[in-house]
Amino acid sequence: MGAIEASGLERAFAGGIRAVDGVDIDVAEGEIYAFLGPNGAGKTTTVRMLTTLLRPTGGTARVLGHDVVAEDAKVRATIGVALQEAALDPLMTGRELIRLQATLHGMARAEGRRAGDALLERVGLEAAADRRVGTYSGGMRRRLDLASALVHGPRVLFLDEPTTGLDPVSRRGIWDEVAALNREGNTVFLTTQYLEEADQLANRVGIIAHGRIVAEDTPAALKAGVGNPRLELAIAGEEIERARSVAAGFGPLHGAGDGRLVVELAGGATGVAAVVRALDDAGFAVESLDLHQPSLDDVFVAVTGERISEEDTGEHEPVAAA
Repeated sequence: MGAIEASGLERAFAGGIRAVDGVDIDVAEGEIYAFLGPNGAGKTTTVRMLTTLLRPTGGTARVLGHDVVAEDAKVRATIGVALQEAALDPLMTGRELIRLQATLHGMARAEGRRAGDALLERVGLEAAADRRVGTYSGGMRRRLDLASALVHGPRVLFLDEPTTGLDPVSRRGIWDEVAALNREGNTVFLTTQYLEEADQLANRVGIIAHGRIVAEDTPAALKAGVGNPRLELAIAGEEIERARSVAAGFGPLHGAGDGRLVVELAGGATGVAAVVRALDDAGFAVESLDLHQPSLDDVFVAVTGERISEEDTGEHEPVAAA
């Protein structure tokens, strides 16, 4: 049994809008699964269905074996959810908010206090626990939201854009905490706009476009599928075409100009020295060089035809008819 399973999952809205169009997902227990897609691709709609916040209009989905429609209460009891827009009351303190969350999950008062205080310490908010949430920074709010999602000890955690808008230090702190939770055995379903985040954290990545999954594999396998590393060189002198003919003996050439050439190297870094020696022997001085490894951004462009931007912070879900 997988931690998260979806088969032919669909969601249609009024006006014939099909936001999710036959998605199949199989996330193993203990896995970090990153879900990527351009704005409006169906990421948030899929997460809302998997977390019982939105009813599918087709297909099935299960979390830890529980159907998200027929057994929605059991699903909610086993998952933690931290959505992109955290609903945190700015007038409550961090400690009050996390204790309220424990109460809503039916935890005994003493148990909720112990769990809440332990989590506030874990996410580095112990010193600010009795301050009003309205005084918290963005990073502190995200850490409080994460702690709130964990208070009842869920086995599966859904994180929707957990680091959007955070500074690099705060973002790294959330990454470290997600990795630690995974090492403790938690399954994490992560939607993100940061390709580096998916590359660093995820065991597998799924890319969704126009409501369908268009690529899915480990980050390494996805990157390997879009080509070899590319060596970019700046060449002294004006005979760039002759330099290109020398470099062409080592792999396919790619577009470049202004005294620069780009050659694809099947061997990656192991082939750099040979290219430089050949150019030197031909009378060319290499002024600079950079070896570019394929990235998830390259994968994303290859399978969707567009790039993710850091302003691409989520999708606006169509409004269903009443």
